Amino acid sequence: MTTAGASETFDYVIVGSGAAGAIVAARLSEDSGVSVCVLEAGGADWHPYLKLPAGFIKVIFNPERAWQFSSEPSARTAGRRIPLPQGKTLGGSTSINGLVYNRGQREDFDGWAARGNPGWSYDEVLPYFKRSETFVDGGDPALRGHSGRLKVTLPHWPHPVCEAFLQGAQEMGMPLNPDYNGPSQQGVGYFQRTIDQGWRVSTSAAFLRPAQRRSNLRVVTGAQVQRIQIANAMATGVEYVQAGVLRTIHARREVIVCAGAINTPKLLMLSGIGDGHRLRELGIETHAHLPGVGQHLKDHFSIRLVARVRNAVTINELARAPRLWGQAANWLRGKPNILALSPSVVHWFWQSQPGLPRPDLQGVFSPASYREGYVGMLDRFPGMTCGVWQHRPKSMGSVSLACANPWADPIVQPNYLDDEEDRQTLLRGVRIARALLQTQALAPFRESETMPGAQVQSDEEILDFIYRYGVSSYHVNGTARMGPRSDAGAVVDAQLRVHGVRNLRVVDASVMPEIPSANTCAATMMIGEKGAEMIRSAR
Repeated sequence: MTTAGASETFDYVIVGSGAAGAIVAARLSEDSGVSVCVLEAGGADWHPYLKLPAGFIKVIFNPERAWQFSSEPSARTAGRRIPLPQGKTLGGSTSINGLVYNRGQREDFDGWAARGNPGWSYDEVLPYFKRSETFVDGGDPALRGHSGRLKVTLPHWPHPVCEAFLQGAQEMGMPLNPDYNGPSQQGVGYFQRTIDQGWRVSTSAAFLRPAQRRSNLRVVTGAQVQRIQIANAMATGVEYVQAGVLRTIHARREVIVCAGAINTPKLLMLSGIGDGHRLRELGIETHAHLPGVGQHLKDHFSIRLVARVRNAVTINELARAPRLWGQAANWLRGKPNILALSPSVVHWFWQSQPGLPRPDLQGVFSPASYREGYVGMLDRFPGMTCGVWQHRPKSMGSVSLACANPWADPIVQPNYLDDEEDRQTLLRGVRIARALLQTQALAPFRESETMPGAQVQSDEEILDFIYRYGVSSYHVNGTARMGPRSDAGAVVDAQLRVHGVRNLRVVDASVMPEIPSANTCAATMMIGEKGAEMIRSAR
């Protein structure tokens, strides 16, 4: 590795261009009087698989497009490592994810504020959700945005099996809910997605690319940041490697870390911010003793049930030639097609047991199935899938350094289902998902259950099925969580400033004080919007 000569200086240096980073860059660069530089470890998002919604299968496990992290084995995953891919391209995970737009519940954000984070209640974060989006399919204007750059749409893809599932869910008492991001999340309906006219809408496409026309914004790809430079308890810049050359870039005002819930704590620890005892063991000079860095990791652990379908053509068949050619033709003509779908088509939000005040389960349904229930390879037979995960798990884990080598992957241990209540909640969720596949409305299309199969009935058998086939929902968060300085586990304050280090902020899913009752992408974009405004108002 060689070292570059003279370094550059910008007002703001942003590490990462994902769900939050792209938005922060776009908003800060609106001020022509400041200079902004974004450093992205991955490459440009030019590839068609990053643009076409169905292309997620081709990129999510591609090391050129996604960090191929995985969890440590555990008893509750039957000794398996669970893949935890994270976006490694412009747009970050918004360029490779399942495209679902789901904010969460009012109580989630009110809970954030109640933990000592003023300004983060639902009413206070709602304007930032609205600022980003244009919900093409209507919604209450008091709750939904209609002038933002992020297009959010419903699928408008009629399928008889989906309609039968909706009818069956209503038979079980679930109300039809046309807008789960509106007044109430509870119920069943079609997922809202970040798809517009057949194309994926990443934060790169919606925010970063238009902003790149400004002369005060520079975006550097292939730039892996190794360390934040800190002097006298103040962040002054970063060191990064590009094409084998070690480079330095200085920040006049702030370094803003938006690298995601795995890479952000890794970078902080490599820079001397974390548990001082552990850092000393690794030979890393401690600049801020913050034991909470890398702790409080949470994720949604999901399980999918599969049934064989009759009397209908499912995505499994539509995705194979010659039917696939017809789907491609429909995509070109702007007609309904599978290439412009998110992996999950229908949602259901429900309580795992009577008496709960709000949903503690999220379910997904699609007239498609993957081999052994794992996203990647479609089954050869007609299939449908009903999946479920627990909204607010108590189990939590950590991200830690294996060594001081910046090129080494960190150790990720989510401790899935470590808490007994989590196991029981997900167990009840599986029974509800199974009942949804057994409704009278679905009877004309249901042939037989293939996963886990009719032979699996007892609690012990279902839990064993969950342990052997459960997977991450790719919603990792909380590893640099927000909280007051008096909270020993907090890493950033309510302004997202790192405790004990001036001119350094974290703006991504790492700062979430608690996991939201939703896919985490929408809330991360909201954090980007709110974080950018905080930074601008601090000048």
